[in-house]
Amino acid sequence: MDVSVTLWAVTILGLSALIAIDFFIGRKPHDVSVKEAGIWTVVWIVLAALFGLGLLVFGNSQASGEFFAGFITEKSLSVDNLFVFVLIMAKFAVPSHLQQRVLLVGVLIALVLRAIFIAAGAAIIASFSWVFFIFGAFLIYTAWKLVQEARADEDEDDWEENRLLKSVEKKFGVADKYHGTKLFIRVNGKRVLTPLMVVMLAIGTTDVLFALDSIPAIFGLTQDPYIVFTANAFALMGLRQLYFLIGGLLKKLVHLSYGLSVILGFIGVKLVLHALHEAGVHVPEISIPFSLAVIGGVLVITTITSLIASKKQAQREAAEAAEAGESPKDSVEV
Repeated sequence: MDVSVTLWAVTILGLSALIAIDFFIGRKPHDVSVKEAGIWTVVWIVLAALFGLGLLVFGNSQASGEFFAGFITEKSLSVDNLFVFVLIMAKFAVPSHLQQRVLLVGVLIALVLRAIFIAAGAAIIASFSWVFFIFGAFLIYTAWKLVQEARADEDEDDWEENRLLKSVEKKFGVADKYHGTKLFIRVNGKRVLTPLMVVMLAIGTTDVLFALDSIPAIFGLTQDPYIVFTANAFALMGLRQLYFLIGGLLKKLVHLSYGLSVILGFIGVKLVLHALHEAGVHVPEISIPFSLAVIGGVLVITTITSLIASKKQAQREAAEAAEAGESPKDSVEV
C-alpha cells in the first residue's frame, strides 16, 4: 500500500487529536468506573473498526485484512501487558484516582518508543529479507517459553525495576510520597521526581519488553509500516480503558498464555514460510484471511476454556472451604 507523506501526517494528527480529546475528558484525576471504561473501550474498538473499513474503501482488501489481523493480535498481546501493569501499580501503591493518568502518559511513552521500533524494523526488513528467519525463530522460541511458564504455573508475585529506571531514580532522586499530579517537586532546593513520574516511566519502558515479541509478530502479518504503526496505535490507546474494564477478570484468563503461545508460534511459522518463499523455495504461504480465522478462533477458544476452568477452580475452593469450616464443628460434636 502506497502511503504518501500527507497521509502519514493526517493520520498522526488524527491520532494526536483523539489522544488530546481522551486526555481532556479525563484530565481531572478520578476513580474510573466500569461504565466509563466500558464506553471508552467500545469507542476505541469502533474507531479501529472504522479505520480498517476506511482502508478497505480507500485502499484495498489486503491492507484492510492486514490491519484487522494486526490489531487483533496486538490487542490480545496487550492484555498480557495488563498483568504486569497491575503489578507495577501495586509496587508503587498508586492511588486509584491517579491510575488513569499514569496509564495515559505511560501508554504515550510506549507508543513513541514502539514507533521507533517499527521504523527500525521496517528499515531492517527492507534491507535484509533474511531477518524474517530471525523474527520467525524468535517468535517460535517465545511461544515455547510461554508454554513452559504456563505449565510450570509460575505466577509473578513481584516486579523488578529495569536498569534505565533505576539509573533515572538514582540521578534525580524520588520524593517519599505522591503530590497530586505533579511530576517534579523541590526538596531542600533540589528538583526530584515524584513517584507518579517514576511509575509513568515504569509503564512506558516496561512496554518496550513486550514490543520485542509484538513487533516481530505484526511484521509477520504485514510488512507495511503504516499498517504496523496504526494497528499498534489503536491497540495501545484502548489499553488504559481495558485495564479498568477487565482488571478484575485478568486472573480468570488462566489459559491466556497458551492462547498467546499458539498465536505467536503460528505467526512464527508464517514468517519462516515467507522467508523461504522470498529465498526462492516453493513453499505454501499463509493468507491473511486464514491468519485472521486462526487468531480469532484461538482467542475465542482460550477465553471460553479459561472461564470454564476458573469457574471449576472457584467451585473446588468453595467446597474445600466449606469442608474446612465443618470439620471443627464435627469434631466437637463427637
